[in-house]
Amino acid sequence: MKKSVWWVLGIVVILVGAIVGVHQVSQSAKAKTTTITVGSMGSDYDIWKHIAKSKDAKDAGLKIKVQQVTDGVQLNNGTAQGNIDVNAFQSYSYYEAYNKQHPKQKLAALGTTYLEPLGIYSKKYKKVSDIPAGATIAIANNPANTARGLLLLQSAGLIKLKANFSALGNVSDIKSNPKQLKFKEIDDTTGPRVLKDVDAVLISNTVALEGHLHVLTDSIFHEKVNQSTRENINILATDKANKNNAKYKKLVKLYHQKDIQRYIKSKYYGTKIEVQKPLSYLK
Repeated sequence: MKKSVWWVLGIVVILVGAIVGVHQVSQSAKAKTTTITVGSMGSDYDIWKHIAKSKDAKDAGLKIKVQQVTDGVQLNNGTAQGNIDVNAFQSYSYYEAYNKQHPKQKLAALGTTYLEPLGIYSKKYKKVSDIPAGATIAIANNPANTARGLLLLQSAGLIKLKANFSALGNVSDIKSNPKQLKFKEIDDTTGPRVLKDVDAVLISNTVALEGHLHVLTDSIFHEKVNQSTRENINILATDKANKNNAKYKKLVKLYHQKDIQRYIKSKYYGTKIEVQKPLSYLK
């Protein structure tokens, strides 16, 4: 009788162990195939669609769903609210400006991706030094890109900004404007279309490519990868609560895989300059 009892108990233990084991395997498999929703726009959306289907993503055990959102603030809001896990579209300065404007739903940077140079374009002049006194320069009308454009104009030697110029700076922060340049604020997606109407216009590279312009060859001045442009490096961002999420951080490493970089360089003619730096470099 005792032997029968122990035999029954043994079977129960084995069955329980098997059930627990299957549950753990099931949970493990589920964890490995958890879908990460990446929100993006423009050329970044196309890049992440490619990355999601790549062998590199599969090898990394990452299942990625790419969602297109065409407004940057909405994309950041969706990320902060948890509707999007990670977003891929913005520069560090844009991210900083968003966090300052939305202190109750802050984002966290996961890692760097690239610098897409902002350029100064002109149909009338071939060099920055040729731009005459009183010329009209078109700049973006959103805070982050306004500040970025003014910093580029300073790098080009056209203006000087106040010492405390910030990511939300604007034309009122210009300390010196020796050529008495005039500034026309525009929707930054219209840059190529207003080229003929102004003396020069600042155009982001994504918009420039859409307008069949190549920043490295068609602009009369553009950003370089150095300390002065570190805040313009693009990043992956997530909700602040997820800043240490290991799977999300894998996306940064995935972006920098050699196969992925070859694809990006070929498709965008080398205008998305890879930047693989620690987050401390941006601060």
